Amino acid sequence: MTAAPNRSAWADETVRRLLEKGMRNGGARRAVIELLAEQNCCLTAQEIFDRLRATGRRVGIASVYRILDLLAAEGLVQRIELGSGTARYEPVSPEGHHHHLVCDSCGKVEAFEDQALERALSRVEEQSGFAVAGHDVVLHGACVNCAA
Repeated sequence: MTAAPNRSAWADETVRRLLEKGMRNGGARRAVIELLAEQNCCLTAQEIFDRLRATGRRVGIASVYRILDLLAAEGLVQRIELGSGTARYEPVSPEGHHHHLVCDSCGKVEAFEDQALERALSRVEEQSGFAVAGHDVVLHGACVNCAA
């Protein structure tokens, strides 16, 4: 699965919004934003750090956490709890979102989209009168490799 075509636009918009607020466009911040823009699913701070280091980027783990906290506070990334005790992060996209499949054996996380599920959740909102601000569906189980 490849990154969504709007991810480059997300990175540009994220940098623009931070600059408008008077924040610097530092190398570590830009590196985290660009890495997140290339992903098709959520990553932990450690995974982001490891991937940046693997490409030769000299960034500290504390910087990665600070940048993710800033991006989450600004509503630019979503902090996701999938039940492992470790937060994951992914860009907030105005075009829509996906949900997650989590393997309880190996920890693998996969994204999935389902329009019928989205319609069902909208019906629940309409029928209940509850103003839903957001949702994330997390399905736990065993991936193909672990189920075998």
